[in-house]
Amino acid sequence: MHLIIDGYNLLHVGRSPKSLADLERERERLVTLLSAYRKQRSCEITVVFDGWQGGWITEQKERDKGIDLVFSKRGEKADEVIKRMVAGKGAGVVVVTSDREISRFAERMAVTSIPSEQFLPRIEQTALRPQRERLREEEEEGEQKKKGPSRRLSKKERRKRAALKKL
Repeated sequence: MHLIIDGYNLLHVGRSPKSLADLERERERLVTLLSAYRKQRSCEITVVFDGWQGGWITEQKERDKGIDLVFSKRGEKADEVIKRMVAGKGAGVVVVTSDREISRFAERMAVTSIPSEQFLPRIEQTALRPQRERLREEEEEGEQKKKGPSRRLSKKERRKRAALKKL
């Protein structure tokens, strides 16, 4: 699975503008958190940040702690970079953003989109708790039996739940 994350969108979830005063430090904290998440889930992660107002003339790519970082070029928003990546990669990609435009684009391309508000608690929990505790919980979930009448969810909702389960 390959996660494409709208970087600043995820950084702004549940934070006041005052706490984002030092953007470099916040980006580094996010990369550290995502790195710990990647080690436990063994997935590929690409974080896209805006560089359209004060960035470089060309798109910049870096790799930090196993996470691919992409900074959009001056004059281009991260949204456009994410759309281009989704169109190029197709299936097997999960987009993490709360941006409606990107989510709609992902749906048209049959790619699952997860809101940042749902993803942030998952990476914080996964990064902070030990792996064997997570494995024990997954075993307990697998043993539960379903009760009550069955109801089939929509294809879109099933795809979203399957992606969330993998996260």
